[in-house]
Amino acid sequence: MSASRIRVIDLETAGNRPENVCEIGWQDVIRIDDGGWVVGDERGARFVNPGRAISAETMAIHHIRDEDVRNAPYWKQVAPTILKPEGGVQALAAHRAAFEQRYCNPRLAGGASWICTWKCALRVWPDLPRFSNQMLRYQRKPEGLIHDIGLPAHRAMPDAYVTAHHLRDMLNAASIEELLNWSNEPGLLPRVPSGPDQGKSWAQLSLAALQEFRGDRDIDIRFSAQGELSKRGYVEENGTNEPAQDSLL
Repeated sequence: MSASRIRVIDLETAGNRPENVCEIGWQDVIRIDDGGWVVGDERGARFVNPGRAISAETMAIHHIRDEDVRNAPYWKQVAPTILKPEGGVQALAAHRAAFEQRYCNPRLAGGASWICTWKCALRVWPDLPRFSNQMLRYQRKPEGLIHDIGLPAHRAMPDAYVTAHHLRDMLNAASIEELLNWSNEPGLLPRVPSGPDQGKSWAQLSLAALQEFRGDRDIDIRFSAQGELSKRGYVEENGTNEPAQDSLL
């Protein structure tokens, strides 16, 4: 099973501490005999005691109340049973997986590799205007996605179910090795996300603009600008961009 299953994870939380999870949802994507991938039948959700009160602001997002989780087990009890299921997994996946990885540390997740479907969507469908989980759902309308199972949004199992349909289509368009490699890099943004150049492709920008973006605080913007500079023959050396040139010696 471990060679043919990827488990999509979604978390709802009550705070930023590693134990503050209040719900975990999952949905498996499995490889079939012809080598393709399908959304499997294995899915579910469990409440988790986050060890703290849930604020009204947070409840307004996912609608999980203190009374829903008061008698639930704690995160360290719940996490291994879902992140390390019997038979294992080839990888774990989540949309903007860095969030889930803050709570699903390597010990709880058995050292599993992670696929970030947000980063992979930027690569597989760069022409789409938006890349949030729910926007991908309605822009792409993935085949077989049952609308009601994917609701309500901002609950763990429905969100994992929606993400799994994006992952299935990514796995049928690119190799798992490509998805893992893309997930280990910053996001390759297809367009400038904000500012005077918002909406422009990196190829439309001047060298000076790209060099300015190369110093941006956002790692995805820096990575994307550097990618275009590299295409133009500029390589990063000691923190600067210099045109690549052959040695005379």
